[in-house]
Amino acid sequence: MNRIQSSPQIQNRIDLQRVADMIEPGSRVLDVGCGDGALLDYLVHFKQVDGRGIELSQEGVNRSVSLGLAVVQGDAEIDLQHYPSDAFDYVILSQTLQSIYDVRGTLRELLRISRHAIVSFPNLGYWRVRFDLLVRGRSPMSEKLPYIWCDSPNIRFCTLTDFVTLAGEMGFVIDRIISIDHSGRAMPRDTVGRWTNWLAEEAIYLLSREVSPDSASQGSAEAPLPAEQ
Repeated sequence: MNRIQSSPQIQNRIDLQRVADMIEPGSRVLDVGCGDGALLDYLVHFKQVDGRGIELSQEGVNRSVSLGLAVVQGDAEIDLQHYPSDAFDYVILSQTLQSIYDVRGTLRELLRISRHAIVSFPNLGYWRVRFDLLVRGRSPMSEKLPYIWCDSPNIRFCTLTDFVTLAGEMGFVIDRIISIDHSGRAMPRDTVGRWTNWLAEEAIYLLSREVSPDSASQGSAEAPLPAEQ
């Protein structure tokens, strides 16, 4: 069965389709900031995952629960600490990173409670965003950053290169990168170079546990992906 045809909830969201592709069938999954439950609903019904969700808005929780999903209302920055270590195979943070106050602490929690974290976010380095700031002198706005500065729930902005640097500083392994341009074309990347950082409107990163001290000292091949020049 075609995954897009079988899931009308995510057929217009290429980012959610690519996130779903990263998850193995039958896995234990937590979707943090799951919204209306569209992605989680797909994963439960078409990948047979043991899926749970956390959502801040009551509207999103109500919608998710109406789909029969195990979703609770909660704040990731407060509630992730209550989950036991290794409770999940994958934790998803999709289009939520930009609204997180404690980014480092949240990322650590994601990879404490799960073997893998999937993180997606809009790219502040996208050329249209740069154009608005450089030429128009206006706070960046795009389809992925649609809010005017004074009404925006987004408090953290980063580029694709920024995230690679942060993951490296925190010792995480970047297993996969997918960039998505304005036309919706998704491309796997080995590294994030200047052109990827310029042209990608958003990106998805698959992260895994931090490199052990022994691996790091030996220059393990699993070290975080570098940014190309």
